[in-house]
Amino acid sequence: MSTEGKRRQSIADMKRALILEAAQRVFERDGLDGASLRAIAAEAGYTPAALYFHFDSKEALYADLLGQSLSTLADMVEESSRSAPGGMRFTASALAFFDFYANRPRELDLGFYLFRGGMRRQGLGRDRDRALNTALERALAPVETGAREVGASPEAARAATASVFGHAVGLLMMQHTGRARVFGLASRALMQDFVALQFKELSRGAPVSQP
Repeated sequence: MSTEGKRRQSIADMKRALILEAAQRVFERDGLDGASLRAIAAEAGYTPAALYFHFDSKEALYADLLGQSLSTLADMVEESSRSAPGGMRFTASALAFFDFYANRPRELDLGFYLFRGGMRRQGLGRDRDRALNTALERALAPVETGAREVGASPEAARAATASVFGHAVGLLMMQHTGRARVFGLASRALMQDFVALQFKELSRGAPVSQP
């Protein structure tokens, strides 16, 4: 790429990043349903026409933000899995998944469409949903691999991964809404206990506990 081409690409990347930052703020304020491309363009300091050059819909913007979040999540889970000693990858990756959202509550809101919209089923279009589900599966893959490494069957490893996901989400919701304090509970400790129980059951071939 020529020097001029690199300069133009750099400017385009900068504009795209600014638009995404503005979109994040609008989604946090108005939710997916309440947001509009016009509002996002105004927040970013661009005209709607300029924004359309980069994104054709608010769903495309949301999908890009969520895709970036899931990619970061996957990288962190994979790094924890790689760093764990043999036999401990299941535990390390499961807790890394939990910790990512425990330390980043806005990422949890983004991932579960909780910006003002509450808990209900939402989507961004079939192709985008499929791509985002694939990204989530990549983030959870080390959990499943870790389960297989301690002797779980493919079916048991898949069930354990689903259980880890469901239990983590439930505890994260309790933590970020303050409900855990009502019961005097420490969400991280509860997650550790659950993962330890799952690990024990997987190691001896017992049926997997469901959340």
